[in-house]
Amino acid sequence: MKAPRLIKIFKLNKAVIVMLSLLLAGNSYAERIKDMASIAGVRANQLVGYGLVVGLNGSGDQTSQAQFTVQSLKTMLGQLGVVIPENVNPQLKNVAAVMIHAELPAFAKVGQRIDVTVSSIGNANSLRGGSLLMTPLKGVDGSTYALAQGNLIVSGFGVEGADGSSVTVNIPSSGRIPNGAMVEREVANSFADNTSSLMLNLNQADFTTALNLTEKINEVFGAGTAEAIDSSSVKVRGPSNVDQKVAFIAALENLEVEHGTAPARVIINSRTGTVVISSTVVVDEAAVAHGSLVVTILESNFVSQPGPFSGGETEVVQNSSVFIEEEDNRMFLFQPGVSLDELVRAVNQVGASPSDLVAILEALQQVGALRAQLIVI
Repeated sequence: MKAPRLIKIFKLNKAVIVMLSLLLAGNSYAERIKDMASIAGVRANQLVGYGLVVGLNGSGDQTSQAQFTVQSLKTMLGQLGVVIPENVNPQLKNVAAVMIHAELPAFAKVGQRIDVTVSSIGNANSLRGGSLLMTPLKGVDGSTYALAQGNLIVSGFGVEGADGSSVTVNIPSSGRIPNGAMVEREVANSFADNTSSLMLNLNQADFTTALNLTEKINEVFGAGTAEAIDSSSVKVRGPSNVDQKVAFIAALENLEVEHGTAPARVIINSRTGTVVISSTVVVDEAAVAHGSLVVTILESNFVSQPGPFSGGETEVVQNSSVFIEEEDNRMFLFQPGVSLDELVRAVNQVGASPSDLVAILEALQQVGALRAQLIVI
């Protein structure tokens, strides 16, 4: 029998282990096609616009610093027939310049309403109580696809004291308007074209899943209906008539397909200390010793009293005591092909902290005992 490889890891601090393990089922599981794939060309589009929020209670932009707010207001009033002289700069407190963004769903029709999000781009303290004036929302091609207007819903608020102290809850400089925009233009798509094929794009590319999806569609709708193009795309042949195509996709997207087994991965979040381990991770034969060195420094003060008639002065003297303690943690042994369950139990037994756990996993990979990708995010 080959001698086990030894890994020794020593750390300064010992803490309760914080480990999050992703326990996936050992066998593949079924999922609807509508949850694992999307139809090429059927997608949402992003819209953005610039506008003004009015009616604020003195919490708007400071126009001496946000000149574009005054410029925008002058331009808007000029279009309404109100002319402000160029040498006059209104000192406003209840107006804020904002950016508006929204998502135009696929197949959105003229007259339908969509939600919008409004965010301040100046130095407004809060948008609470404000109303957005009519703002065109444009797509990446520069065309206007919707018009937004309405009263904002702002969940955040702030309170400021006379001495400058303040308390802010959530974010008062942004809000939403449910159904705040009306669609004015439709986005052209190829769904209604007289084509008899469509492309399914997997949310997570996997050759096994693409093959399972192809076989399932051919089993239900007949051989030759589906063809796997690569690990993320499956071409499906269906009816060219729009009515029949809708019924075909409705039946197609409710089919349940087994996922392929995910690759063996260990994901480490370096900021939060979270560790996620997939169920396919295994460890070859290896031995691990983990020890904790605890250094304790105690500071104590005592009074030094001089002898009678010595002429000395009473002083406070500081005394330091240093204690070093090393815990006697025993080595544990990984047998060949140890599973995720056993790996978690073994690491918990030695009481590793998140940083210690990362060090153990990295050391296992360095000696070639960890059969998985180690990914740090």
